[in-house]
Amino acid sequence: MVDLNPQNIPLSLYIHMPWCVRKCPYCDFNSHAVPDGELSLDLEQEYLQALVEDFKTQIDFAQGRHIHSVFIGGGTPSLISAKGYQWLFTQLKSFIPFEEGCEITLEANPGTVEHDPFAGYLDAGINRLSIGVQSFNTDHLKKLGRIHSNDDAVNAIHLAKEAGFTRINVDLMHGLPEQTLEQALYDLKLAVENGATHVSWYQLTIEPNTVFFRTQPVLPVDDVLEEIQAQGEAYLTAHGFVNYEVSAWRKEKPSTHNLNYWQFGDYLAIGAGAHGKVTQPDGVYRFQKTRLPKDYLAKVPAENLQFKCIEADDMPFEFMMNALRLNQGVDAKLYAERTGLSLDSLNDLLTALRQRKLMLEDSSRISCTEQGHVFLNSVLEEFL
Repeated sequence: MVDLNPQNIPLSLYIHMPWCVRKCPYCDFNSHAVPDGELSLDLEQEYLQALVEDFKTQIDFAQGRHIHSVFIGGGTPSLISAKGYQWLFTQLKSFIPFEEGCEITLEANPGTVEHDPFAGYLDAGINRLSIGVQSFNTDHLKKLGRIHSNDDAVNAIHLAKEAGFTRINVDLMHGLPEQTLEQALYDLKLAVENGATHVSWYQLTIEPNTVFFRTQPVLPVDDVLEEIQAQGEAYLTAHGFVNYEVSAWRKEKPSTHNLNYWQFGDYLAIGAGAHGKVTQPDGVYRFQKTRLPKDYLAKVPAENLQFKCIEADDMPFEFMMNALRLNQGVDAKLYAERTGLSLDSLNDLLTALRQRKLMLEDSSRISCTEQGHVFLNSVLEEFL
């Protein structure tokens, strides 16, 4: 065992906003249709107050650290007003300061009923937008149950730029029901040409407990999916985007918040169903908050559904599941710093994976080869 020193590990904050105007048929996130189709000011204020009380119970986890990055996910976080966020950040900073230049990302949906004017969010301190476009094809949007149109999606990117946002991620899915190669590539083209500085591009998967799992829509065949992947990657690369994580492409700096996840950093978590990870001198802990908004609000501060230490036997897989998603991997020193375990204990396994050309020969880094990334799931299974 190596001594764990939380002060050496960045501390981020995840905030969960659980409501949407309408639940999408492919979505398995903790999201709930907003009562009466609109988030009332009373419910917004009640929830924001509950977030602050939740945050106060986690102050000791900071161990003297400041907040390194903030990510507000959902649900549809842009249903909360800009004024609400301004108040929330002021409260949170009074308990744990935010680092200078702290990256604060807001997930926003393109529909006009789903967000305040973007300039208000910028004024509140949010400096990075992640716009949930998913597709620029109106037919595909309807099949996905999205309430915005192609025009809404394009307008949202332009409105964000006009408001002064310089960091704009666009979420796009491919492998949509009955999607052709040309349609998938056209989605990427519209994101790039309209000014996305970062693209999260991932294949639709049908998850249990979703409408799509019950209805089983017709998805493109494997040959088409492979061609979409190959040509999409070539298109993004040709337009100056760098693929730094399995589904993340950047034309600017990477997402600080997501990098901290993938480098096995710490993050506090507030909001219904939010998951957190914190390092204490005696171990690394994961916790989760009460999932349903009504339960979260019924007992303030909300309780943890679970709070448990990651077992030493599970730690290699937990670390690698994050670190190996990064195309460049991580500095080998992070393993001991963030798990409390010596990397020497994995020497035989790492040597075998290097001999099979699945991991880089460089012992100063923990990273897959190009071949290793193709077979990432198989590589990860070796650490179970």
